[in-house]
Amino acid sequence: MTEQLLPCVEIEPTAPAVASVIWLHGLGADGHDFEPVVPALQLPDSLPVRFIFPHAPAQPVTVNGGMVMPAWYDILEMNIERKIDKDGLLRSVVQVEALIEREKQRGIPAERIVLAGFSQGGAVVYHAALCYSEKLAGLLTLSTYIATADLISGQLENVNRDLPVMIHHGVHDDVVPLSLGTDAVSFLEQHGFQPDWQTWPVDHGLCLEEVETIGKWLTTILNRETN
Repeated sequence: MTEQLLPCVEIEPTAPAVASVIWLHGLGADGHDFEPVVPALQLPDSLPVRFIFPHAPAQPVTVNGGMVMPAWYDILEMNIERKIDKDGLLRSVVQVEALIEREKQRGIPAERIVLAGFSQGGAVVYHAALCYSEKLAGLLTLSTYIATADLISGQLENVNRDLPVMIHHGVHDDVVPLSLGTDAVSFLEQHGFQPDWQTWPVDHGLCLEEVETIGKWLTTILNRETN
């Protein structure tokens, strides 16, 4: 039996979509969290992009006293990088792969699909993108970390070795330390990637200038893929 697709907020462009962005929210949020970002990206009308913001399933979160909330995987310790719920994270990776497959069925090839994620969602898309068996358009990670470096190292797909990667982090982030962002950059560089690393004067969130920078990056990589 095929696993049911995650419920999603979907924002369709005015013209038929030629690319898709699958964007995962952080712990305790939902798919509406980044919905207001879409107009602020200022993508050109000539680049109709479908945005897909899936809702994480609700589950107990250990560090929050077992409180049930939307989560891509359990957070087992306050030191988020030390003890990882890898099984839960990998289940979410499978769900992301199912969303990619649906986009392909809708006529958007994998190389026209960008994976994006904030915080916990970013850890999921790091694994999903780097281990995906087909070439993707790009990977955007925000205020996050690589949770499964050991697994990724053994499953890294050569087809995505030249994947455009943009990594953003707030210098005042008190949830995911900046050092975890730089660790991710180092990991990628060691594996031959050339990530676009940028920091911003914010805590665990985004600022408008950052969003505009993301919009320019999306425009560049998606226009390049069409040529």
